[in-house]
Amino acid sequence: MKDLIKKLTEAYGPSGFEDGIRDMVRAEIEGHVDELSVDAMGNLVAFKKGDGTGRKVMIAAHLDEIGVMVTHITEKGYLRFTNIGGVHAKTLLGSRVQFADGTIGVIYSDKNGDRHKVLPIDKHYIDVGASSREDCPVQVGDAAGFVDTFFENGNRIVAKSMDDRIGVVMGIEILRAGYRPMHDLYMVFSVQEEVGVRGAQAAANYIQPEVGIAIDVTSTGDMLNGPEMAVDLGKGPAIKAKDSGMISHVGLVRLMKKRAADAGIPYQIEVLVGGSTDARAMQLAGPGSIAGCVSVPCRYVHSRSETADIRDVENGIKLFREILTKPIDL
Repeated sequence: MKDLIKKLTEAYGPSGFEDGIRDMVRAEIEGHVDELSVDAMGNLVAFKKGDGTGRKVMIAAHLDEIGVMVTHITEKGYLRFTNIGGVHAKTLLGSRVQFADGTIGVIYSDKNGDRHKVLPIDKHYIDVGASSREDCPVQVGDAAGFVDTFFENGNRIVAKSMDDRIGVVMGIEILRAGYRPMHDLYMVFSVQEEVGVRGAQAAANYIQPEVGIAIDVTSTGDMLNGPEMAVDLGKGPAIKAKDSGMISHVGLVRLMKKRAADAGIPYQIEVLVGGSTDARAMQLAGPGSIAGCVSVPCRYVHSRSETADIRDVENGIKLFREILTKPIDL
């Protein structure tokens, strides 16, 4: 599984430009599902038929990552840019980005008289080695994703797009596990989550699931002088109770806790003060659905060194097996 995590986390795929990463995921799951399709938004929808006694369940993990888009090219060939999703200016200086054609650039900022001050995004630029606007290899409107390599620190795994390629890996592993779910399963590898859960909203409005569960990352409370939060790396997947965009269905939270406890799977309860997931879109789609989220604890979210624990990933996959092969009685 770690080889797959490395492959997907290092891949290019900012919001709105997920074609390449979608093709990679499609190749991993072909032959393991009953139906496979791509909708107009670009979501990859994998369907696995249940045994006829269960519910209609949608699980969503988003393909996209944060990135940048070129807004202007200076006479000397430097690129001004805007953010795609939650890019933090404090993480930019010295970062590398890659465009769809493979062009790599370095981010730096305008002259800063106060080295303790972080300049805003519009005071940064990308250097792709051009000497003029005319010989610049990229154009206004081109998107780039951040570049960095995957590595391991014991059970800790570090990459630039753990959010949410780790959820995508879990979705792939769930589909390839070999068991037949009780429930009709729509596994949606969604697009444009980082810019407003747009792909999941379109997919959920079409599928209209009875139960919707997102797989995503969440912050942790175990960082030095970090936020106070009852989620740590290595203590199990986090069952979401609430975030800033939704309150999970209390019956679904209760069921997830029971399934985990009965199977001896460690778990944590997540209350996230800021941010939301595809679960929000599923909860509100069509007539509404029973919605929740299983989160992978992750340090340093929206940086080039997002850090998770492989044991939480493995236990999250086990939890989904318990959910999908048993009744969802609420």
